[in-house]
Amino acid sequence: MKKILIGLLVFGFAFQSFAQIKTEKLSEVVISATNYKYLNKVGLENVDVDVALLEQKVASFDLKNAEFYRDDYDTYSVDFFIPDGHILAAYDKDGNIIRTVEKFTDVTLPRQVIESVAKQYPNWRFKKDAYLVNYHESGKITKKYKIVLENADKRIRIKTDAEGNFL
Repeated sequence: MKKILIGLLVFGFAFQSFAQIKTEKLSEVVISATNYKYLNKVGLENVDVDVALLEQKVASFDLKNAEFYRDDYDTYSVDFFIPDGHILAAYDKDGNIIRTVEKFTDVTLPRQVIESVAKQYPNWRFKKDAYLVNYHESGKITKKYKIVLENADKRIRIKTDAEGNFL
């Protein structure tokens, strides 16, 4: 009986050790650097996580393998949606981003914006916000936050840039 238990125990350990060694070939990871200019300009730091993820999707979108792609057209407009925002991106026929119009609601505001607004409007509470971005391939980019503040029964609307400067 003792030999059977020891044999089962050894067999069990041996079986588990083989199960832990499994090799699997992974597919290649391809990172497209086509729209790096867009990602550099919109800046993924100090923005809400959902905004950064959608902007990365826009930058890595493979236009040439899309089902609607044809060589006949010079530009393509593609909408990207998430529940709290969307990006309308215009691509040239090579898949480069020409311009974008972006709008996100109820995002996590950057620290500079929160501190600037709290300093200017003490005792006011953040009610709603919207983050707007316009990008153009020429290098022109605008980022602004539209914020609704509330204090008791009063409401005001303000606009700031990404650094917290009032517009």
